[in-house]
Amino acid sequence: MPVTPFPRPKSMSATTGSGPAPDAPLTVVADASLPAQGYRLQTSADGTTVAHADAAGLRYALATLDQLRAGRDFETTSYTVEDSPDFAVRGFMLDISRDRVPTRRTLARWVEVLDLARINCLELYTEHTYRFRGQQVVWQDASALSAADLQWLDALCASRGIELVCNQNTLGHMERWLKHPEHAKRSENEDGFTMRGRHRPPSTVEPSPENAAFVGELLEDVAANFRTRRINIGADEPWELGTGKSAQRAEEVGLGTVYWEYVTAVMQPWLERGWTVEFWADVFGDHPELMDKVPAGAIPVVWQYDSPALLADVIDSAGGQVQEWRSQGLDVTALRDGFRDRAKLLLDAGVPFWVAPGASNWNALLGRFDNAVGNMVDAAEVGLENGAQGYLNTSWGDHGHWDPPSVAFGPVLFGGAVSWALEANRDLDVAAVLDERLLLDPTGTTGEVLVRAGRITRQLGAPVLNASPLCMVLRDPADVAEWAVPSREALLAAREVLRGCLEDLRAAQPAAADGDVVVRELTQALRLSDLAARVFLARAADGTIDAAAAPALLTELDALLEEQRACWLLRSQPGGLTDSLAEFAPLRHALLRAAS
Repeated sequence: MPVTPFPRPKSMSATTGSGPAPDAPLTVVADASLPAQGYRLQTSADGTTVAHADAAGLRYALATLDQLRAGRDFETTSYTVEDSPDFAVRGFMLDISRDRVPTRRTLARWVEVLDLARINCLELYTEHTYRFRGQQVVWQDASALSAADLQWLDALCASRGIELVCNQNTLGHMERWLKHPEHAKRSENEDGFTMRGRHRPPSTVEPSPENAAFVGELLEDVAANFRTRRINIGADEPWELGTGKSAQRAEEVGLGTVYWEYVTAVMQPWLERGWTVEFWADVFGDHPELMDKVPAGAIPVVWQYDSPALLADVIDSAGGQVQEWRSQGLDVTALRDGFRDRAKLLLDAGVPFWVAPGASNWNALLGRFDNAVGNMVDAAEVGLENGAQGYLNTSWGDHGHWDPPSVAFGPVLFGGAVSWALEANRDLDVAAVLDERLLLDPTGTTGEVLVRAGRITRQLGAPVLNASPLCMVLRDPADVAEWAVPSREALLAAREVLRGCLEDLRAAQPAAADGDVVVRELTQALRLSDLAARVFLARAADGTIDAAAAPALLTELDALLEEQRACWLLRSQPGGLTDSLAEFAPLRHALLRAAS
């Protein structure tokens, strides 16, 4: 039976009858008429011919040939494959700042995943997890990566045709810096701020020339370890911008101008040296007055992490989320358009941009597989329609990064495939690819369980953006809104699926080097999810826990936290583990109160 390579190529035909013998010649020729990174591969009784556009095209052609050659019918099948990517840059961004800093072994495994998915760019998102010179007080407890770590990874990526890119935030999400007395005065609001009814510590630096120079020094320090001339300066979600030290300036010239003056000051030194500079477009994309100010070499990256289907489900449920959005003046109807709505101003102005969907792993122990697939297809469609050159899939680690890395493997493979060739891969059997190509499970179990478990969130029937209710209730059972609580029937059905996954996983036989780790960490995530379902079932409308159920839940939680610690250390450094486990404290306190 003819082999179907992964990712599926744009054009492929197979004729049975004859193919190349083991000693048949291989001819390789450069063909400038082919698209960048493209190739044409032909096999027959006369041998194999590979035509390639460039070095990347040759790499992908030979990878395809290896997959075809592995088929038992290779010598009796003639293949013709013509292929090239939809997006020139197919990236993956891994958050290593929300507590979970990967070991070298884990980073090497990620490079294997990306290589298989034809992802040609890896960005490590850092806030405080690099050993910046003279800043030990900030990173000393975080198991931060060293210059030697980054240089090792840069070389490993280069050997696989992958560009390693620095991604360092420079405006918002700076709370790990601003909490230290040495940096507290850099805050926009030194006393913190209130968001959604809660007081939060400072997270945004004042948009001053002094701070632009300071973050510039940080960028110079970390970027020296990368051979590429591209950098991502972040600058997303500056919650406090224009509310503290920059309030007067914002009133005088407008919030958009305040933001753009600072971002331009950070970008300019790199642009002047011929670098390409990426920045998140969430603030930029809300200010029409900025649309004609993007300098050459700067790239707005539009992110959107929920699929049109989920957005429609949330809107149609008429939950509290929708009421809150309307009170903030948002056009709720337009949200159904996903990336088209997110990039509306850029589309109207004709400003080039990249798209950044998400792996939907964060805030969801088992991921949200259906949402990831819909989100990534939406990103590819909008990106292709508007000539986007870059597609940056993202894996964040909000609220302690509880999910294990393997939960993101399937979405990352799918994101790589649809950014390579959308139409050929939009209906990809991700479970089969996981088992056959990545995890090497001859039973077809491990990948199937990863995908089946990842679909539980949607089956709960309580649509929530950017999270799973099962993760929310483990963070704090008293802080789950009524519209995010699944029905009793849905929770019981979810428990049946979880038990089925656990039972089936016992038969899994993944032969990959990390196969035993995948089974163990997935088992842990399934058990934590089942605990979450039982917390919901024991939870009253006011968020309190039934006293009769609390002791058993507390005992199981403590045992699971010990296993969470053990699983964490199989993939990740110890720095950040204490902070991650502390995210379970509100649940544990609630169970203790109920039990006593």
